[in-house]
Parts: sequence; structure tokens; C-alpha cells
Amino acid sequence: MAITMTTFPATTHASRWGQLKSRLAKWQRRSRVTKWQRRLHSRHELEALSDATLRDIGIARCRAYHEIKLCWMA
Repeated sequence: MAITMTTFPATTHASRWGQLKSRLAKWQRRSRVTKWQRRLHSRHELEALSDATLRDIGIARCRAYHEIKLCWMA
């Protein structure tokens, strides 16, 4: 009677963990880019508003320009 042993690769868990970390990092990068794009879009919309509209919502033109300039920092 012969006994055979089946061995499994030792790196299975490690490789799955590596794949998970890679996917998570990719998702986080996409998430950051998406947030940045949304902020940029909202800054462009703010820039396009008229003085009367800005007054209606309670924002001075100089404050709007300040927000637009800070876009790259957000």
C-alpha cells in the first residue's frame, strides 16, 4: 500500500493578500482622483456664477476666487 501526500503551495495566502492589497490601493487612487475631479468641477461652476447669484447665496466674489485658487490644495 502506497501513501501519497498532496502539498499545497505555501504562497497561496500571501499571494491572495498581495492581490487584495493591490486592488485596495488601486481603488484608493481612483477614489482620490474622483474626489479631485468633483472638486475641480465644483470650482469651475463657482467661477461661472454671476455676482448677483453669488450675493444670493451669501458669497463675495473675492471669497469665490479664494476657493477657486485653493482647488489644487484640496
